[in-house]
Amino acid sequence: MTAKHKGLFILMVVVLLGVTGFYTWPGELRQPAQPVRQTARITLDTLQETVIATGVIRPVVGAEVNVGSRISGTVVNLPVEIGDRVRAGQLLAELDSTALLVAVDQMRADVALAMPRVALAESILSRRRNLAEDGLAAVEDVDTAVRDLAVAQAQLESSRARLRAAEINLSYTRITAPIDGVIAQVSTREGETVAADFSAPTFVTIVDLDRLEVLAYVDETDIGRVSVGQTVLFTVDTYPGIEFAAMVSAIQPKAELQDSVVNYVVRLQLEPVEAFVLRPEMTAHVRLVVAQRQQVVMAPRSAVVRRNGRQYVMREQAGDWLEQEITTGWRSADAIEILSGLKAGDIVQLNPIQEN
Repeated sequence: MTAKHKGLFILMVVVLLGVTGFYTWPGELRQPAQPVRQTARITLDTLQETVIATGVIRPVVGAEVNVGSRISGTVVNLPVEIGDRVRAGQLLAELDSTALLVAVDQMRADVALAMPRVALAESILSRRRNLAEDGLAAVEDVDTAVRDLAVAQAQLESSRARLRAAEINLSYTRITAPIDGVIAQVSTREGETVAADFSAPTFVTIVDLDRLEVLAYVDETDIGRVSVGQTVLFTVDTYPGIEFAAMVSAIQPKAELQDSVVNYVVRLQLEPVEAFVLRPEMTAHVRLVVAQRQQVVMAPRSAVVRRNGRQYVMREQAGDWLEQEITTGWRSADAIEILSGLKAGDIVQLNPIQEN
């Protein structure tokens, strides 16, 4: 056998072995992989009709306060830092009070000088009235004494008013917390000079974490099913799996446009929470329960297919999968009410596979 013929012989053997191996190899390796079907059983359960919305946690009105100074001065004491818990009336900052103490002392001295002037004017008026009754003083002298007493009394009241103003300005050097809460921001430091000529400079921001609410943005298609007093559940990303309770306290009448979508702001009053700390600006995933039905035939929403104006599921029957047309009712976030076409116990596909 020549080399050429030997090469052709070897090639034919290789091809023959390949063809034989293909037809003798285990069938499961030659057959295309069958798609994996996920299934669910139709059940009877309680169905809640819900409205889904996204919101944000915010302090209620009055629960976040910017605390500043009514007067200008140099900060000499700032005993709080971000994160500190404070009580109403607790010292937050103190300004240099040297000049204001001098002003208070000056006003007190003015009051002290004015008081004996009033006493002297009263004494002169009393003597002149007695003399006038005996015919020893003219009426004009009595009138002059009355006028002098009035002037002295006015000067005394003016000095007292200036003293009160000086004492009030002095009190402004001690800045205290108006509410209980947590220090959220500190805007100054010891040694800085603040000016209050045009507006009160903010020293610290206090937030009462016990007085929060959720502002939920509800789509215009759902707002008609929301009313004050409804129960609300929501979650936040920082506590996955934990649901917090709230109640609809108000619906703002004016809509807000977000990404060309009309939304209405629904204010949610939080129930007391002790085990978890909620903070402003957290994102809230809101579920408003608008109605509830007992013992309804329910299917997962992922089992329902909509096509050409009809709804159907893939239902198991005697080992085969049949297309079953259905009618539906209420919907929740993950389930849908079946009005006809299915009964409890039926098996359906999730995310049905289209058969060829």
